[in-house]
Amino acid sequence: MSTCPLNVSRRGAKDALRRLARWAVAASLLALPSARGETPQTGAAVAETAAPTVTAGTIDGVGPDWRTLGEADFVVVNGDESTWKFVDGQIHTTGKPVGVMRTREKFTNFEYVVQWRHLEAGGNSGIFAWVTDEGLAGIKPNQLPKSGIEIQMLDHGYHDKYTQSTGKVADWFTSHGDVFPVGMSKMKPFPPLSPDGSRSFPREERSLGVNRWNHYYVRGINGEIRLWVNGVEVSGGKDCTPATGYLCLEAEGSPVEFRELRIRVLP
Repeated sequence: MSTCPLNVSRRGAKDALRRLARWAVAASLLALPSARGETPQTGAAVAETAAPTVTAGTIDGVGPDWRTLGEADFVVVNGDESTWKFVDGQIHTTGKPVGVMRTREKFTNFEYVVQWRHLEAGGNSGIFAWVTDEGLAGIKPNQLPKSGIEIQMLDHGYHDKYTQSTGKVADWFTSHGDVFPVGMSKMKPFPPLSPDGSRSFPREERSLGVNRWNHYYVRGINGEIRLWVNGVEVSGGKDCTPATGYLCLEAEGSPVEFRELRIRVLP
């Protein structure tokens, strides 16, 4: 018995559609976590996975000769009792009064890692390297060191805050890791430079905004200092003098949290 060509065409089309449907179902099953040997995530786990995470620097402070800096390693210089708190391994500052907390030990050649975040839009803070006794002598609340190399930590909103309060263009600083000398200290900054040539501006905009953790890796060797922000080297300088001194954390008007502070002394 002969078969009509039209009927053959129709049956072939139906078979093709059935095969496509089976392939689609198989592909969707393979995409499920259980098909890949994974544990399905709950809603909370999915939300946590989707949340922003810190982009850790290549140097995370783990390995031989690295040590954690904690409460026993710091001395408050010119704050009050509520300015600095050690909470569950973190260091919290209210930012008020303006001032610093220094390490008990002085450092010359070192590697230093710290994570930090602002809790207020437009927040201002930073860390200092190579701060001398002379630079800290006699400073009162609401004053900052008179020596050292500052590695700045600004929230992105600080630009707007500065412009609104002064009416000026905020072109002499950035919020992505400026490095510059203060007071009696000297440094030849790496380019790109601020308009007046005093600051090393970051080559990339790497920092994250308010309430998000940032990772700084700072290396100081023989008077040269370099900063990595969230895994990428961005700024620094050379010919720093003095090139021995304390490391300081800065309170400058707004709440900031620090964690995972680690240091390794270099020869």
